[in-house]
Amino acid sequence: MKHIWIIVLALGFALVACQSKEQKAEETADEQIEWAEMDAYHMLMAEAFHPYKDSSNLAPAKAGAAQLAEEAVKWAAAPLPAKVDNEQMKAKLQRLKFNAGVLSDKVQMNASDAEIGQALTTIHDDFHAIMEAWHGGGHEHGEHKH
Repeated sequence: MKHIWIIVLALGFALVACQSKEQKAEETADEQIEWAEMDAYHMLMAEAFHPYKDSSNLAPAKAGAAQLAEEAVKWAAAPLPAKVDNEQMKAKLQRLKFNAGVLSDKVQMNASDAEIGQALTTIHDDFHAIMEAWHGGGHEHGEHKH
């Protein structure tokens, strides 16, 4: 009888250990999922926003405004990763798409640098709302590197 209990306990521990490894493997796989559209937009955003943020240089933003708008349209239409396939993320992407279009329009209409800078800052903030949702809210705005 004592041997049966030992075997049952050993099987129980083995079952728990295997489940833990399975869960960890799934969590690691989830963490490794990439979102290609977000990564591509991140590069465009960095090229446009940081010259403005660092030295008030809007030339890269003006040159890239149409591409930022085009890529926002594509991103909003692309399938979402399961992790963020929800109405909140769809709304964030629609907001980015709309505001990127506003930036592009302002550049085409030769709006003032102040207006273009504000529109650029708006889409940067929109982008970061998406990025923070993707990273589970743990991606602090000040710590990121474009």
